Amino acid sequence: MATRTGTRTAFRSTLLNGPALTGPVALEPPAIRWHRPLLWLAAAMAVLALGAAVGLLVDPREITGAPLWAKPLKFAISVGIYAVTLAWLIGLLPTADPRRRRLAWWAETVATVFLVVEMVIIVGAAWAGLTSHFNVTTGFHAALWSVMAVSIVVVWVAAVPLAVLLLRTDLGDPARALAIRAGLLIALVGMALAFLMTGPTAAQLDDYQGIVGAHTVGVADGGPSLPLLGWSTVAGDLRIPHFVGMHALQVLPLCAVFLEAIARRMPALARPLARRGILRTLVGLYVGVLALVTGQALAGQSIVQPNALVAGLAAALFAVAAVAIAVTLRRESNRRT
Repeated sequence: MATRTGTRTAFRSTLLNGPALTGPVALEPPAIRWHRPLLWLAAAMAVLALGAAVGLLVDPREITGAPLWAKPLKFAISVGIYAVTLAWLIGLLPTADPRRRRLAWWAETVATVFLVVEMVIIVGAAWAGLTSHFNVTTGFHAALWSVMAVSIVVVWVAAVPLAVLLLRTDLGDPARALAIRAGLLIALVGMALAFLMTGPTAAQLDDYQGIVGAHTVGVADGGPSLPLLGWSTVAGDLRIPHFVGMHALQVLPLCAVFLEAIARRMPALARPLARRGILRTLVGLYVGVLALVTGQALAGQSIVQPNALVAGLAAALFAVAAVAIAVTLRRESNRRT
């Protein structure tokens, strides 16, 4: 029981405080300085998510076949998670280099402002019963959509300096460093994939209705979809690679933290280089999955109806990753014996 409690405590400490500076497994991670504007944004998104959840229960209106308050809820959760993650990442920059920290602090403060702008437009459009994305039916709606587009570009650009700084920063544990850096770089790719949704479809060019851009490939937006997520169950959906790519920023660092936590009970993972080997495999797997779901979406194929080729490639990706991890663990076990 004591060992299990210690593992849980170490897991929480590692997650909250960032990388340790010594030892094969993080024991006493230093306290970090969180980015307060991003934390305030995350708190606001938590309140907004609660309000949007209530809206889902009491407001029966729909937009393009989806509940009116589903989009504000999804964006509030996504922006909140993104804000907390970036606030933590900025805190990993060394206090001994104030110029780097200042650059990252101001870049993400600007991103915070533009994320607020985007959320105000999304919530305002929902309140008015209108769609916010791709809407150019009037000059006013086109201006709002342009502001949203500019906002997300600014948010993307603001993340680039942080990625560069983290690539040049000693993050201590090599496995965690790989997870953090790879997660942020893949997230930048995932954010950029959103631009695939902004071009007009062939149907929109043939019959212009004031909407330019679409989430789905092969059918119009608003058909059968997965609950809450809204991903199409009958066609390709570009929101899926966007989602998968963006959340590498959380998934990969959490994998590193998990490996550190179980290393206390699994000697084969005690060496940082052993954990880094497994993280390399997981990064490769993540990139492969991202490429696969991107190709699937562009081909107009639903995530819940994969053809034999996609299913086979997915099975192969996970099988190769499983074998690579098993080989790493076996090699480390033999090294210790």
